[in-house]
Amino acid sequence: MDNRILTVTSPLLPDLVEFTDELRKIWDKRWITNNGEYHQRLEATLAEYLGVEYISLFTNGTLPLLTAFQALDIRDGEVITTPYSFVATTHAIWWNGLTPVFVDIDPKTGNIDPEKTEEAITERTRAILPVHVYGNPCDTKRIQEIADKHHLKIIYDAAHAFGVERDGKSILLDGDISTLSFHATKVFNTIEGGAMVVHSTEMKQRIDDLKNFGFHDEVTVVAPGINSKMDEIRAAYGLLNLRQVDDAIARRKEIVNRYRNSLRNVSGIRYFDDIEGIRHNYCYFPIYVDEEEFGMSRDTLYNIMREKGILGRRYFYPLISDFPIYSHLPSARPENLPNARKMADSVICLPLFPDMTEEDEERVLNCIV
Repeated sequence: MDNRILTVTSPLLPDLVEFTDELRKIWDKRWITNNGEYHQRLEATLAEYLGVEYISLFTNGTLPLLTAFQALDIRDGEVITTPYSFVATTHAIWWNGLTPVFVDIDPKTGNIDPEKTEEAITERTRAILPVHVYGNPCDTKRIQEIADKHHLKIIYDAAHAFGVERDGKSILLDGDISTLSFHATKVFNTIEGGAMVVHSTEMKQRIDDLKNFGFHDEVTVVAPGINSKMDEIRAAYGLLNLRQVDDAIARRKEIVNRYRNSLRNVSGIRYFDDIEGIRHNYCYFPIYVDEEEFGMSRDTLYNIMREKGILGRRYFYPLISDFPIYSHLPSARPENLPNARKMADSVICLPLFPDMTEEDEERVLNCIV
């Protein structure tokens, strides 16, 4: 048995020779950024693959979240969101001068609780920012009903939801805007990168202007934009990765099913099963550790794994609402968020990557079973 460290998630990498060939073509063209050929090709190819009409590429996954509020002209007030996410979700609210309002999650999915969301709406509420946690779709129908009733915008953080569909339809079509992350650890990646999905030609143009300093053409600035364009090198990398993403997802599914079969009858260990009608992408494999039933805490298991060179991840821990920059907010009080707190204290994501061998998986399982 080798001693290499297993990480929580990693992607397949494109063929080095193919990538080198593409780099040479980019170099020969002398066009490495600003809406070049590869950028345009990746947008078009991703739109077709994802089943959406309008997508705009960004240089990372945080910038589309930041830009979404500008695009929807949300400039003051409150945004209802989840504390159970990566901290960039709430940071995007803060950077726009808005106040985050945390509500609890549904313990069955890890996603924002729609009923708690409606209870939190005030005259200052402007938008809802849910997260498709671990790629499990939110209750988008109920959230849309709430937003329509109260005249609110919806921005979905879909960083985990690349390629996820409900009844054959992309969940990126829900809400006013969905944002994606193409970070190196994601199912599909451009090393660093991201994207925004919108629903009209006009909004696509607004987004493209905003991510290019607000320039609409060479001499016209239409808004105080930002620089968040994806360069040609990462776009080329993405085009190569997109060729193998279906194989990567299929391989991840095999590994997840082996995990499930091995852990199904382990007392004190629970996990998310597939949801009927959902095309999952198997981006993570989180398990929930019940300390009393399992006989040890999640953190004890986490440390045992680390001692054996296996890097799981307590994802998401701590809660965003626990960080000092947000913990003073009334909505961050622990008694308001019991389900989110319990999940944050109990979940660990096991290593999962397409090249993972059965021997790798046995190393992980031997820490648990």
